[in-house]
Amino acid sequence: MIDAHQHFWRLDRGDYGWLTPDLTALYRDFLPEDLEPLRRKAGIEGTVLVQAAPTTAETRFLLGLADATPWIAGVVGWVDLEEADAPEQLAALREAPAFLGVRPMIQDLPDPAWMLRPTLEPALQTLTELGLRFDALVKPAHLPNLVRLLERNPDLQVAIDHGGKPDIRTGSFDGWARDMTQLGRETNAVCKLSGLATEAAPDWGDPDLRRYVDLLLEAFGPGRLLWGSDWPVVELAGGYEAWRAASLRLLDDLDSRDRAGVLGENARRFYGLAATADGARQENPAQEIR
Repeated sequence: MIDAHQHFWRLDRGDYGWLTPDLTALYRDFLPEDLEPLRRKAGIEGTVLVQAAPTTAETRFLLGLADATPWIAGVVGWVDLEEADAPEQLAALREAPAFLGVRPMIQDLPDPAWMLRPTLEPALQTLTELGLRFDALVKPAHLPNLVRLLERNPDLQVAIDHGGKPDIRTGSFDGWARDMTQLGRETNAVCKLSGLATEAAPDWGDPDLRRYVDLLLEAFGPGRLLWGSDWPVVELAGGYEAWRAASLRLLDDLDSRDRAGVLGENARRFYGLAATADGARQENPAQEIR
C-alpha cells in the first residue's frame, strides 16, 4: 500500500508562510519519526512526500529526508515554473532519484488563470519530456482552467490533489461534480482521494463524504484514484486513523483488485515507483496511467 500524499516540515526553516500559530495542531515539526508508527499500523509500504512551501530550498530538504528514509517513495517538490531557467532547474532536480515532479500552490495564487500563462509552457514541456508529474493543488474555481490546461498539454501527467477540494462543509456539489466529471472523462488526469475530511465540517462522518467519493469513483474509475492521508494536515479534521478508516469503509463496495489499486497500485503506476523491502523508489517515471 502507498500513501500518495503526505507532508513533513520543520518550523525553523522559515518558508512556510501559511503555517501560523493559530493552526495549533500543525504548528510544530513533523518528521519521519512522527509518521512511522501510523504508517506501520496502517500497513503503508511507501509514501509520496509533497511540498508544503514554495521554495526549491524546501524541495532539497525533502529530498534529503527521502535519501535518509527508505519508505519515502519519492518527492513532489516545487519550482517557480515561470522563471526563465525553470527547465534547467527541473533537469537538475531530476538527477535526484526520489524527485517525482512538482506542485505549484495554485490555490494560493491570486490569478485563477495562472496555469494558462504562456510563460509556463517551457517548464510544462520539460516536465513531459523528463517524465515528471504535475500535482494540481486546485479548488473548484480552478477546474475549468485545468481542463483547458490539459487540452493544451494532453501528454502532461497530472494528479488532482484532494479531489479538487469540494466545499463539503456547505454541501456545494453540482458545479464541482460537473467539472470533475469532465476532467475524468476527457483527460488523462488522475485524482487523489485525500484531503476530503479537511473540507468537511468538524463533526464529519461517512454520509458527509460519500456522494463526493462516489462521484470521484464514477468520474475517474477506481483505476485512476490514488489514496492519500494528507498527514499531518488531516490532524485538523479527526486525524490519520479516522480518515484511513473512513476511506476503507467508503471503498468497501470495490472488489479486491480495484481496492488494491486505489490503496497503492495506482500510485505506483502513476509515479513510476518500484517496490523495495520497505518502501519504493522511482522505476519508470515516463509510465502513464490510463
